[in-house]
Amino acid sequence: MLTYWRGSVLTALLLAVLPVMSMAQVGVEISVNVPPPELPIYDQPPIPGDGYLWTPGYWAWSDDDQDYYWVPGTWVLAPEPGFLWTPGYWVFRGGVFFWNIGYWGPQVGFYGGVNYGHGYGGRGYEGGYWQGNRLYYNRSVTNISNTNITNVYNKTVVNNVTVNRVSYNGGTGGLRAEPTAAETAAAHERHLQALPAQQQHMQAARSNPALRASANHGNPPVAATPRPGAFSGAGVVPAKHPGTMSVVPMSAPPEHPTQPRPAPQRQPQPQEQQPQHQQPQQRQPQPQEQQPQHQQPQQRQPQPQEQQPQQQHAPEHPPEH
Repeated sequence: MLTYWRGSVLTALLLAVLPVMSMAQVGVEISVNVPPPELPIYDQPPIPGDGYLWTPGYWAWSDDDQDYYWVPGTWVLAPEPGFLWTPGYWVFRGGVFFWNIGYWGPQVGFYGGVNYGHGYGGRGYEGGYWQGNRLYYNRSVTNISNTNITNVYNKTVVNNVTVNRVSYNGGTGGLRAEPTAAETAAAHERHLQALPAQQQHMQAARSNPALRASANHGNPPVAATPRPGAFSGAGVVPAKHPGTMSVVPMSAPPEHPTQPRPAPQRQPQPQEQQPQHQQPQQRQPQPQEQQPQHQQPQQRQPQPQEQQPQQQHAPEHPPEH
C-alpha cells in the first residue's frame, strides 16, 4: 500500500521545542491512498474534573502496520484558559487522503465538517465555552456526573446529521464542507500543537493491535477513555456496533460478512428471474412461426378444386341410367 510522508524528523523536533505557533497547522502530513473507516458510535465517559475539554476520537494511520488505527476520544486538561481544541481531519485531494493535524487555539477552526459527536457536529464546539478563566459546560452534550462542577448550562444542540459517520472531507462519498471566513482566520491565530499527553495517548493507541481497523473492523474495543492513556479500568467505553456504518474495505475481507449487505445482493436475484418470466414472451413468436403452417393448407386448397372435375363426371352418369 502506497503511502507518503510529508515533513521530516526535524519538523517534528521543531514542533516539540516550539509548541506555540502563529501560522496554520504545521507538522508531519501523512497521505494514504485508501479512505479511513467511518466513525464508530460510542458514549462519552464522565468528565474527570473542572477545566477538562473533550477531544474526540479519530482514525490515524500507521505506516509501519499499513493500517488505520483508532485513537480513542478522551478528556484533556486545557493548556491554558480560553483555549479550545480543533480536531484533526482527513481530506481527499489529488487522488490521496491527507491528514490535517488538530490544534489548540482561542477559536475552533475548520475540521472538515466531520461530525465527531459530543459537541463537535461539524462546525465549532457546542460542548462549552470560556468566560474569563472559567469553562462553562453544556449539559445537553457533555457527560457531567461530577457534582463539584457547578459552572454548567443547558443548550439544545440540533444535530441534522443523524446517520452520516463519514470521517473525511472531499472525494466520492466524502463530506462537502468548506471553511468559513472565521474558521480560516482561526487557523492563522496563535495556537498550540497537541499536548504531550495527547501525543502519548496516540502512541499508546498505535501500539495496541486491537485498535487497528483490520482487527476491529471499525468497532474498536476502546472507543473513549476518561483520561489520556487510560485504556482499561473504570470509565473506558467500547464502541457500539455501528451496523452498516463501517464501510471502508481494508485488507481483511471478514469485515464484509459482518455487514447486512447480502440482502441488497439478493435483491437483484428476483430481477434476474424476471427474464425467465419474459421467456414466454419470447416464445410467443413461435405460434407466429406456426402460422405459415396454417397457410400451407391454404396452398392445398387448390386440390379440392382439382377434385371438382371428378364431381363434374357425376352428373354424366344419370343420363346413362
